[in-house]
Amino acid sequence: MRSQPTTIEAVLEKVPTGLFIAGRSVPAQSGATFPVVDPATEQTLLCVADATAADAQQAMAAAVAAAGSWAQTAPRERAEILRRAFAIIEGRAEELALLMTLELGRALPDSRAEAKYGAEFLRWFSEEAVRINGRFTASPTGSGRILVTHMPVGPCLAITPWNFPLAMGTRKIGPALAAGNVMLVKPAKETPLTMLVLAEAFEQAGLPPGVLSVLPTTDARGVSTALITDDRLRKISFTGSTPVGRSLLKQAADRVQRTSMELGGNAPFLVFDDADLDAAVDGAFAAKMRNGGEACTAANRFLVQPTIAEQFTVALTAKMMSQVRMGPGYEDGVTLGPLVSAAQRDSVAAAVESAVADGGRVLLGGTVPEGRGYFYPPTVIDQVDPYAPVTREEIFGPVVVISTVETEQDMIAAANSTEYGLAAYVYSRDAQRCSRVPARLEAGMVGVNRGVISDVAAPFGGVKQSGIGREGGAEGISEYQSVQYVALP
Repeated sequence: MRSQPTTIEAVLEKVPTGLFIAGRSVPAQSGATFPVVDPATEQTLLCVADATAADAQQAMAAAVAAAGSWAQTAPRERAEILRRAFAIIEGRAEELALLMTLELGRALPDSRAEAKYGAEFLRWFSEEAVRINGRFTASPTGSGRILVTHMPVGPCLAITPWNFPLAMGTRKIGPALAAGNVMLVKPAKETPLTMLVLAEAFEQAGLPPGVLSVLPTTDARGVSTALITDDRLRKISFTGSTPVGRSLLKQAADRVQRTSMELGGNAPFLVFDDADLDAAVDGAFAAKMRNGGEACTAANRFLVQPTIAEQFTVALTAKMMSQVRMGPGYEDGVTLGPLVSAAQRDSVAAAVESAVADGGRVLLGGTVPEGRGYFYPPTVIDQVDPYAPVTREEIFGPVVVISTVETEQDMIAAANSTEYGLAAYVYSRDAQRCSRVPARLEAGMVGVNRGVISDVAAPFGGVKQSGIGREGGAEGISEYQSVQYVALP
């Protein structure tokens, strides 16, 4: 096992296991707890407090009590708190990386990358907090002045997924707090530990009690509904599946609450025959294997022109064989840990079975290994019809599905033949094609000759049924602001 600056036991001992309400860790009112499991061993790591609707109402009361003073806090002071939280997270990056690997399962190198990436949202939005601008102009009629200001939207609810336990929190909490809002967070039940440590870091950074609450729970529907049906909630930010997003949008409509929805993805990876083959293989590997494939931006469908398909497939398969080592994510040299749960592993296995049933050829992997842990091996399948059922939904695992497509027009048609539109990737050495094709792809984000596109300074989000709104970049803070127009004489 890899030598750590601190042991697994020491990391777990530091994790607060209560709900985070009014600036402190408290038990659930019912006294109930639930286990958080290590996906590599299926053993319990810790038990944390299990929030109910009553706890959600307590957290909302604390948030509302803090909302007015936090909204009036000087932007520079809000910025400094975010900056101090960034420094705390940065200083604890190694233990946070190990904690994420323990609760999520993925390999430690990926967790280290997220520790850095997640912290950067706090630094970015600490800088955005002091750049909230309005405008002041004369009315065109000459009858007065127009003053436009940006106000906090009000109490916010963030519902975060399990696949990026830190970054999905900081990407929502950072802009909400920078804009002067209070926020309640419901983390995924699979990975609540990182969010509880993040809340503790904010408290240490000087965040006033009540501004941030964290509510781990096994009753996601009950806790979320208790908050969404509260007339004091003004904003919902959700990252997760499209079906759950649709349900939340319907609930939000009853009270006309603001929403940001980062929903499902089904990213196409287009490899044209004029692509740099080595670069395309490296990019494909990165786009698929980041986070073990458990990422909404992961390449899900590889569309390759016939003249380059065999070379691409052979090279990518060889890279998967030589550079992927599967095992518990915290062991030395491991690059692919287990999937987060048995249900997720079974879903990936079912997708592979579907591809094979429709004529796909398994070149690597494709079988659930024996033993404990939710492991699934790196898998490559080619000869898949670009419109086969397996290409319709996210696989969310380390599975490469390769289809050959003849023309540029057909590549674009196949890429767009989905209800989703989050990310897409294009590999070509033709500058005109690199300009032309992204403009025709129905995706909120496009990587051109790049396999990793996430950047704190860029707006993250999709089109069609992949969501509404953007997170990150200069655009991210506007999701947490209301516009006020003041007419002056």
